[in-house]
Amino acid sequence: MDWSSIEGNREKKGPVTDLELLHHFGAHPHLVLLQGVERGRRRCSSTVKVSGARRACLLGFGSCNSCQYGGLPPRTLPCSTERSLAVNSINNVVTEDNALGWTLPSPQRKLPRRVYRSNGYLLLYCNGGLNQMRAGISDMVTIARHLNMTLVVPELDKRSFWADKSNFEDIFDVDHFIDSLRDEVKIIKNLPKKLIRDIDNKIVKVHSMPPVSWSNMAYYLKQILPLARKHKVVRFLKTDTRLANNGLPVELQKLRCRVNYDALKFNQQIEALGERLISILKKKTENFVALHLRYEMDMLAFSGCSHGCSEEEAEELTRKRYLVEWWKEKEIDPDERRLEGRCPLTPEETALILKALEFGRDTTIYIAAGTIYGGEKRMAALRDAYPNTVDKEMLLSPSDLEPIRSHSNQMAALDYLVSLASDVFVPTHDGNMAKVVEGHRRYNGFRKSIILDRKTLVEHLDLYQDGEISWDQFSNLVQQAHKDHMGQPKERKVIQGQPKVEDYFYANPQECLNHGRYL
Repeated sequence: MDWSSIEGNREKKGPVTDLELLHHFGAHPHLVLLQGVERGRRRCSSTVKVSGARRACLLGFGSCNSCQYGGLPPRTLPCSTERSLAVNSINNVVTEDNALGWTLPSPQRKLPRRVYRSNGYLLLYCNGGLNQMRAGISDMVTIARHLNMTLVVPELDKRSFWADKSNFEDIFDVDHFIDSLRDEVKIIKNLPKKLIRDIDNKIVKVHSMPPVSWSNMAYYLKQILPLARKHKVVRFLKTDTRLANNGLPVELQKLRCRVNYDALKFNQQIEALGERLISILKKKTENFVALHLRYEMDMLAFSGCSHGCSEEEAEELTRKRYLVEWWKEKEIDPDERRLEGRCPLTPEETALILKALEFGRDTTIYIAAGTIYGGEKRMAALRDAYPNTVDKEMLLSPSDLEPIRSHSNQMAALDYLVSLASDVFVPTHDGNMAKVVEGHRRYNGFRKSIILDRKTLVEHLDLYQDGEISWDQFSNLVQQAHKDHMGQPKERKVIQGQPKVEDYFYANPQECLNHGRYL
């Protein structure tokens, strides 16, 4: 991989300027850089050189002196001088403008609380893994806001495949979640005590239900709002994909983004570990790739994919699929599924694809995944092709990971942070993490994400491994297939009546992006 292509094609020689870095590595798309910033701007000692640390500082990943990442626009830069208060028209966050023209968040001021008559309380039981729950919570906040309901801090899934017992506050900063949305919706940690007593005494009956998948706001206004007013408390038993990708008012789409990219901030413990991981990686190398290698038991069992597995392993995966009752599809042809492009790439296939995309042997690759099925035996080909392949277990000490090791969602949160900070993000399957991280990287300035066309790749891989095409032909075919799959600005594909097939909102939240600046 030619890393200069990531930084942009520069005709000018000499040091890279802050403005060039912001353009090529992704200042926040909502950030407005006023005229005259380039002229006479001050520099902090931490931002004099063009370095990974400086770039991380400018982009809001990692930290350097007084620079820190604040989630939503605008970002904080050091050297602030004169200040004036303002309210951001996009997200209503109280902000400050400094003499350099950057808009700065004001940490001392809380947003004004939105006052409204509540139509009832909304309880949530979020289902799925970390990123499925993250998207679901973003949808549910938006629904609560539209229905003028009071939201109770969500309950996270503890019964799924991962059996993670984490509560909301074990992963996210619960106070930040509540305070950062107070101008939109009232969020409380628990139901009022009197209401709990009324529920216990059966004076009030909680109405529990799973909302209909991919519903628009008309459904929630016509079907859910009357239930909320009648029962006072509504509990949603599922939160995944319960809101349509398209057809919502722009202000609600922007609220989905605000929740996902600002309000759902990880707690201090996870943020600190994430910063440590990113710092270690940046000390090892100027650039690194985050590889979401989704070759894990749950994905293989769920998808029915067993390419490269032994007969015993294939049988184990089938048994696991039948044991999980809420996985509806049981009889699956693994070869047919692979040819359809619906299987995660194997580690061996991934090594060939990365090489075909011209990532050099010295590229540092961070494995953003859990336990790879088949262990180190299955990782051998990838590690042989890329010796600088690392993961969180290799970079952090056992004592660092001990508090969260048995909590898969907290471990996944570390991978999420590293994936956001990586120079390139490559998922080998289009699951929830792949989609949500892709969208977050778009939101952070269209940072490069290589979205692999697995159906096309499987065809090319088989031709190459069968000796029907040469390596040069294979490499050229792979590169041509992905020249427009790098996370560039594009319109979200809408297919009426087929929400599962059309582009996912959180993979390309175009209503929240400023395409023009990057086209």
